[in-house]
Amino acid sequence: MTSTPKQKVAVIGGGGNVGASTAFALIAKGVPAEVLIVDLSEQAALGQALDISDASFTMPGTCRQASFQEAGQADVIIITAGARQKPNEPRSNLIDRNYTIIKSIMDSLQPIKSTSKILLISNPVDVLTHIAQTTSGLPRAQVIGSGTYLDSGRLRNALSDITGVSPTSIHAYMLGEHGDNQFTGWSSARIGGLPLLDHPKLKGMDLESINQRIAHKAYEIIEAKGSTYYGIGMCAAIIAEALLNNTSQVFPLTHYVEGLGCYMSWPAAIGSSGVEQSFDVKLDAAETKKLEVAVKAIKEVCAKYN
Repeated sequence: MTSTPKQKVAVIGGGGNVGASTAFALIAKGVPAEVLIVDLSEQAALGQALDISDASFTMPGTCRQASFQEAGQADVIIITAGARQKPNEPRSNLIDRNYTIIKSIMDSLQPIKSTSKILLISNPVDVLTHIAQTTSGLPRAQVIGSGTYLDSGRLRNALSDITGVSPTSIHAYMLGEHGDNQFTGWSSARIGGLPLLDHPKLKGMDLESINQRIAHKAYEIIEAKGSTYYGIGMCAAIIAEALLNNTSQVFPLTHYVEGLGCYMSWPAAIGSSGVEQSFDVKLDAAETKKLEVAVKAIKEVCAKYN
C-alpha cells in the first residue's frame, strides 16, 4: 500500500476468535479501511494483526495493532470482548461481569470521537448495547448491536434449502431478543413479493421445527468445535461496511426502538450516521405476544443498568 486508508475500524477483543474473524472478514471483503486490532493481551493483538496484514497485500484495507486511545477515534468501533458464561452460572452473573468489562472498555476509549459508531457483538447483545450506549455517552442512533442478523441468515439458509430459492431473495427475520425469546416474523416474511407461507413447499411444514433448528445451530457448532466465529465475523464486517459506506441497507439489528422503549433486535436502515430508520413490522396476534415477552425480558434487565 502506498497510503493508509482514511477510514478506521477498531476491533476491541481482536486477539480472540470472533475479533480476529471480524478483522479478517473486513480485509477479505475489500473494505477500504484501516483495521485496528485492540486487545488486553497485546501479544495476541500483535499476532493477529501481523497474520491478517499478510492477507491485505492485494486488498485496499490494512491491518495493524493499536491502543484503546487510538480505537476511540475510529469511525466504527466493534466490541467483541466479553465474559463467557461459566457452567451453571446464572445469566444475571454473566451480565454483571460483562457490565464491568463494557464500562472499562468505554472508559479506556475516551475521548470517543463524536461521530463514531459502536457495534456490539458480545452477548447478551441487546442488554450490552444498552450498557454501551449509557456508558459511552454517544447518541442512541450511533450505538447498535449485531442482534438477530446472523440468526436471520441461518433462517434464510434453512428456507432456501426448503424452497429452492436463493437466501438473498427470501425476506424473513428473526426478531425480538437475541436469545431465548427470539421469534420468526412469519406473517411479514416475503418471497418474490408474496407471503412466504404461501409458497407450496411450506404448506403443512412444521414451522416450530424450523425455529428450533435455527435456535440450536449455535449449540451444534459449539459442541463440534468449541465456539462460533466465522459467521458472526462476516456479519460484523457487513454491518461495519454499511456504516462506513452509508448504504442505508436494512438489517435486523439491536437498536433503540422508540415505540417499544428499549434496545432490541428489529429491522433498521443504517448509514454513516448510524440508525437512519426503524421499521414497523406487521405481526399477527401470536407474534405480538412473543414480542411482548421479549421486550419485557430485555427491559427488566436493562432497568438495573441505567
